[in-house]
Amino acid sequence: MPKISKTAVDAGLRECIFSDLLTAKPADAYSYNYVKINDRQYGIILTDANGVERYCRVGVIVAEEREDMTARELMAREIDEYNAKQASKAEKARVRAEKAEKDKAKREKEKEA
Repeated sequence: MPKISKTAVDAGLRECIFSDLLTAKPADAYSYNYVKINDRQYGIILTDANGVERYCRVGVIVAEEREDMTARELMAREIDEYNAKQASKAEKARVRAEKAEKDKAKREKEKEA
């Protein structure tokens, strides 16, 4: 069986957990058995797409109160920063792909000559 990349495996595990937690249902109907690790985290053992058992933690981070912005403003700012970073990554990937395509065409043209 081909080994699936860590990025894909981790994303799949996160999707399983978030889907389970964010589906509207009573806590005793969760698909997985979350175990309290400490006051801030719960843990779970899941088998990943490569068939390996993985320990996953679900934690809650409470942001500090701020005098310069409300909780809603802070949340909106963090979402905007995340979206901007994702857009930047996508643009860089697009530029790399275009360059790779141009370089490939150039190499093929040189090969024909």
